[in-house]
Amino acid sequence: AVRLREAGVATEVIAVSAGVTQCQETLRTALAIGADRAILIESGEDLQPLAVAKLLKALVDKEQPQLVILGKQAIDDDSNQTGQMLAALANLPQATFASKVVVADGKATVSREVDGGAETLSLTLPAVITTDLRLNEPRYVTL
Repeated sequence: AVRLREAGVATEVIAVSAGVTQCQETLRTALAIGADRAILIESGEDLQPLAVAKLLKALVDKEQPQLVILGKQAIDDDSNQTGQMLAALANLPQATFASKVVVADGKATVSREVDGGAETLSLTLPAVITTDLRLNEPRYVTL
């Protein structure tokens, strides 16, 4: 997301996490890496993917982003469901397991690996994309 902003494609990067107070550390890291804003949707309960998707949908309704980028799967439950559920709830086009994303002229072109090869999808924005580890090299906070 930060790289898209640096390329002039995105105007703002908002990092979002849903969960316990300790999630603030992850959001601080996102800000240090280059996110413009961070939002913690705090919950003392274990949130299931559908609950997270509903919380994110409320945020999408409020913020009206052109592109929502999520990880492929959550580290706490390894479920790989939230992005797809969010897209369905928000009635937005989606692409999963993106290894490359190019945004231009109101569209996102997404490349992804599938069994037996590669696939390229074109989505009209706004859209939801879940990412694969191959999307880019992670940045690390420097002093």
